[in-house]
Amino acid sequence: MKKSIVFLSLALALISTSCSQESTNINTKHYADIWDKIVNQGKIDLINESNFDQNITLISSPENVAGIEDFKAYYQNYLTGFSDIEFTVLDIFGQGDNIAKHWRFKGTHTGDFFGMPATGNKVDVEGVTIAKMKNGKIAQEQDFMDNMAFMQQLGIASDPNNISVIDGIYKSFSKGDIPAVIGVLDAHVVWNEAEGNAHADGNPYTSPDAVLNGVFARIGAEYEYFKTVDIQLHEMSNNQVLATLRYQGKIKKNGAKIDAQAAHLWTLKDGKVIAFQQYVDTKQLDEAFKK
Repeated sequence: MKKSIVFLSLALALISTSCSQESTNINTKHYADIWDKIVNQGKIDLINESNFDQNITLISSPENVAGIEDFKAYYQNYLTGFSDIEFTVLDIFGQGDNIAKHWRFKGTHTGDFFGMPATGNKVDVEGVTIAKMKNGKIAQEQDFMDNMAFMQQLGIASDPNNISVIDGIYKSFSKGDIPAVIGVLDAHVVWNEAEGNAHADGNPYTSPDAVLNGVFARIGAEYEYFKTVDIQLHEMSNNQVLATLRYQGKIKKNGAKIDAQAAHLWTLKDGKVIAFQQYVDTKQLDEAFKK
């Protein structure tokens, strides 16, 4: 009799575990399928009471997003803001009504995203979502991701490596390594010399070769020596770096020397310079060449 009771208890435990696992498998499959259709296929209307609890809550800061309509409006920003979307579930597992999802989101920012106009920037981020199911419906979500990296890719926050990139440019220039300087320029760089500078006759220079031939080659031909000193770098927003400095040089044709105040505004993307604007005491340069 005792053996029968023990066997029956074990059987009931196995059946309960099996049923629980089956329920978990159903939840995770349903959850993954729904989000694949919403994001990759743009079926935002699947955020409805058939798939989501009417009190669906996105745990967020500074306040939660609650209710189907607000939840739907929140994620509509992603479908409106990005094209070429690729949303991949890298791993998903669950226990009971709890689900953990490791995902990757790729896209191009070509539309309004939470009020931010399109930048054309590409994003590629990974994150984890913790979700809770209720009666087979998605009831709660909380996302975890590197928001700073996401903002940097969008161009809202500056890449922390920008300063070191620009510092490297000045160090290469000081050593006379012009190929290294040119190598940091984007293929479609927009380079502008200060108005009034003789080298501004080619503005805007729109390729590394144009900058090399129109600016650096001319500096080499015109100056016995030319150097940048007292360089101070200032990190700006929108992936820009401001450099304040002085030009010191000696002109070949007349031996005149310059010691001119200057500033450079650099704009970067993915470690490359995409734009440059020079500001300098052009009056001093002009007078030095006329001596």
